[in-house]
Amino acid sequence: MNWLSFSHGAALCASLIVTIGAQNAFVLRQGIMRSHVGKIVLLCALSDCILIGAGVGGASVLVERYPLFVHTMLYVGLAYLAWFGISALRRAVRPGHAVLDADANGAASGAQAQRAVPVMLMTLALTWLNPHVYLDTFLLIGTAGAREPADARMVFALGAMAVSGVWFVGLGYGARALAPLFRRATAWRILDGAIGSMVLLLAVTQLR
Repeated sequence: MNWLSFSHGAALCASLIVTIGAQNAFVLRQGIMRSHVGKIVLLCALSDCILIGAGVGGASVLVERYPLFVHTMLYVGLAYLAWFGISALRRAVRPGHAVLDADANGAASGAQAQRAVPVMLMTLALTWLNPHVYLDTFLLIGTAGAREPADARMVFALGAMAVSGVWFVGLGYGARALAPLFRRATAWRILDGAIGSMVLLLAVTQLR
């Protein structure tokens, strides 16, 4: 196995997925409530695998037929990464995150009251109707994967998929333990500062 390409895919996916956006905030909150966590984690991980595979496969075809278009789109994506990283650093300086509220009794009652179907539909909507998902998986991960050697593209995709699966499992099942930590603004500052630095570093390294 080409571990270098695997690590490229894993690092890129890690820099994009470790953000508290709409989808991840939903997974985090459901994890705190212990409500249908397994189903949510499975749906999110499978959706990411499908999108990453389609992105790497589709982008590889595009890069062969329309190399100028793909490279233009890649630099658009890098500009987005730079903007995203700067925004994260700004949030680290001026955090404005809502406090996550959940106590043991309230979480238990909330989990019992939730039905599986509406929760699954919400998970799918936050995944497949989120434009950032397509930007991340097809444009950024896809075009970056297309720049790998032809025989290493699948390994690159597997690296990204592995990180995605680990992330959702950790987020869903680790949320209960993290809830008290993220009631503090300092935790959000550290998280956003780390994300911003990683994303900006990634944008610079992709300029080649």
